[in-house]
Amino acid sequence: MSSESQSTRRHFIQSTVTASSAVSLPWIVPARALGREGNVAASEKITLGVIGIGPRCRYVLKGMLTQPDVQCVAIADVQASRREAGKKQVDEFYGNNDCVLYHDFRELLARKDIDAVLIATGDRWHTTASVIAANAGKDIYCEKPCGLTIAYCQELAETIKNTKRVFQAGTQRRSVANFQKAVELAHTGQLGKIHTVHASAYMPEVTKAWLPREQTPDPKVVDWNMWLGPAPWRPYNSQYVAGRWRGHYDFESGSRLLDWCAHTVDLCQWANKADETMPIEYIPSDKNIIAHYANGVKLVIHFLETPFGKRPGWHQHLGTCPVRFEGDQGWVEVGDSGGIEVSSEALKKQVSQIPKKESGLDVKAHSRNFFDCIKSRKAPAANANVMRHSHIASHAAAMSWLLNRNLKFDPKKEEFINDNEANGLRTRPARQWQM
Repeated sequence: MSSESQSTRRHFIQSTVTASSAVSLPWIVPARALGREGNVAASEKITLGVIGIGPRCRYVLKGMLTQPDVQCVAIADVQASRREAGKKQVDEFYGNNDCVLYHDFRELLARKDIDAVLIATGDRWHTTASVIAANAGKDIYCEKPCGLTIAYCQELAETIKNTKRVFQAGTQRRSVANFQKAVELAHTGQLGKIHTVHASAYMPEVTKAWLPREQTPDPKVVDWNMWLGPAPWRPYNSQYVAGRWRGHYDFESGSRLLDWCAHTVDLCQWANKADETMPIEYIPSDKNIIAHYANGVKLVIHFLETPFGKRPGWHQHLGTCPVRFEGDQGWVEVGDSGGIEVSSEALKKQVSQIPKKESGLDVKAHSRNFFDCIKSRKAPAANANVMRHSHIASHAAAMSWLLNRNLKFDPKKEEFINDNEANGLRTRPARQWQM
């Protein structure tokens, strides 16, 4: 929450109390409004709006609603059924009927009383909605992948820098204990000199075929034009808006690779102390993509046939999104189960101190980091600069697979070396979606 909005709200309460004391009628401020009895004063609360509320968003929002200094006040979605489901979740949590619904998220962003937004649309909207929100003066928690292309990731990071907004990518594993411990082991020399980092990903795929045309619904039920947004036009099919847009090239980031790479490559970047850079070479095969950093560390992105399928060489019980960091004195592997595996008894003593097994899907700590940074104006764990480099690295890997050839990359210029076709894929034409 900005200091300006805090000051305005405090002034409102103070002036109201002063005015009431000037008349003979008694006026009592409830303890909960002043922050007593364990409550947070209204002037100190972060007001939250939601843009795009499907199943993933409702899961993330569930964790955010429990934060005592956060109040969700509005939801925007182009689907009436999702708007209503979101309102039901919020109103039932607060025990009121106050959550306001919007069809057009720009109306939500026009509200001066909203401090921050949770953006959980499909991939095609993440950057555009975030940029509009930042320019409207809102702080942003954006689900991943945050950018459909390299150019979108660049635009988003530059916008956050220029507007000085707080931005948190929804790569929540940076805030989960077992992943944090694994990175700590890599950073403190417990594994020796790091030579290889391993990320996991879905088997990549590209679908460009359209689903069969269906009757376009009334925009009050599903606004198809707004749903498509900056993505290329195609005829309506109800399966798209129900979630089957995944796998379609026009709607998804990096041939499905960024579904997990936005998390797992991000963690490998972190372990390699590479948050300000990315690999310089990408070598694809039908089983993996091998990338090399300028410091000599190798990144291996392994394709898994299914998210819960067999993982040769991986510890099966560690769950989804596993990563592994290897040094010349040992290795550590972690996944979403909250567990951790290490290569020696000495390392087992180090990891035995992890307080509890948090799931890698848990967003509470990550959203708490975001809300704390709104107040402090510090950079969150998965800030826009971190997102920029890990997402672009993932996109570059996806392009090497898509083009089926080795690619060399300049991390400073953020462009491929001597490959016009690859450089052409760094961006996509945007449809004029404005109503």
